[in-house]
Amino acid sequence: MAENKRFTRATWAIMEQLLEVDDLEEALAGSLEIIVSTLNSEAGAIWYLDPKTERLYPLFHIGPADISNYSIENGIGLEGVVTKTGQSIIVTDPANDPRFEGTVFEDGGLSTRTMLCVPLNNLHDVIGCVQVVNKRDGSVYDEEELQLCERMASLAAITIDEKGLAVTEGETKEVLASLKDVTKEFPSGDGVLRVLKGINLEIYRNEFVVVLGESGCGKSTMMNIVGGMDFLTDGTLTIEGHDFSHPSDDELTEFRRRYVGFIFQAYNLMPNLTALENVQFVAELVDEPMDPAEAIAKVGLSDRADNYPGQMSGGQQQRVSIARAIAKRPKLILADEPTAALDYATSIEVLRVIEDVVRNQGTTVMMVTHNGEIAKMADRVVKVRSGKIASIKRNLHPLHAEELVW
Repeated sequence: MAENKRFTRATWAIMEQLLEVDDLEEALAGSLEIIVSTLNSEAGAIWYLDPKTERLYPLFHIGPADISNYSIENGIGLEGVVTKTGQSIIVTDPANDPRFEGTVFEDGGLSTRTMLCVPLNNLHDVIGCVQVVNKRDGSVYDEEELQLCERMASLAAITIDEKGLAVTEGETKEVLASLKDVTKEFPSGDGVLRVLKGINLEIYRNEFVVVLGESGCGKSTMMNIVGGMDFLTDGTLTIEGHDFSHPSDDELTEFRRRYVGFIFQAYNLMPNLTALENVQFVAELVDEPMDPAEAIAKVGLSDRADNYPGQMSGGQQQRVSIARAIAKRPKLILADEPTAALDYATSIEVLRVIEDVVRNQGTTVMMVTHNGEIAKMADRVVKVRSGKIASIKRNLHPLHAEELVW
């Protein structure tokens, strides 16, 4: 009986917030606070669906994990599934629940023990969801608590519909490359192994985007497709608005030669050429290259220009590979684990050069890495999980290379 009275009071308090407060955003935030407090939860969020991008953005969140710059593709993850289907989900045992693949709260250090997620369902459509995570007393959420969240979500959705809600996701950036519903399959025994399972991602001009994920999740495969080193099985890849899903051999050669620069973990320098000659070799492939000596100078190796790779440290060789990449003046540089074989101090030197390439030379850099600390430098952080985009976080204040610590 006491529990029923508590939930009834919470429902009335939510109604007062939504129906009587003029500022809709304040009312929604207040309603979320009531839900989190009433259910004695550690965290909660209201996710809103942007119909233009088909992504969910957190309007408000409460808890120790900062998820303000994350987004989730509609239909992906429990938040996306609830929004896509309009059906509530209650998780009581994440470790043994096949539907559960993690939450963005976990990226912020909050391990999920139990969770409720209910749709924001107005009279016409599902426009998002409400999510609460973990009860402070260690118990799991039950059906009665789920119903309270559903009542709050229903009231919120109708109020949003009546009052309108303008959601601004920051400045509009120019799309350089776009992957739409991209899948990738490899032969495996008598069948196929699907590594990418419907990737949707836009890469913007003049940004530093870091791709994170466990080994085998598909992040390197995705980058290879963007760079023309591998081919998608299905879906669409566009570069500056031009369909590049199934390029001809000539188109592929031209694209890799003129459009993209590569930085590899293993450097891939020609051992019988000096640092300057390695850069010159690539610069000769394009019509208007950067002067090779200038490229070498930009990575701080003018005094080692005449050295062969075997006479240089790993960090110096990686900086030569960066000089080789920028000498073509590419619009996009793809970096695959460029610091994995380097110690901390050398990694910072290499990252400082990559930072300069993005911030001062206007080149887009897409980096695959296992090092989550490097993600703090990025404009956006893309997490890949099981062949899908699990989340995208926008950094409002990217760190400089020298501020990173690991």
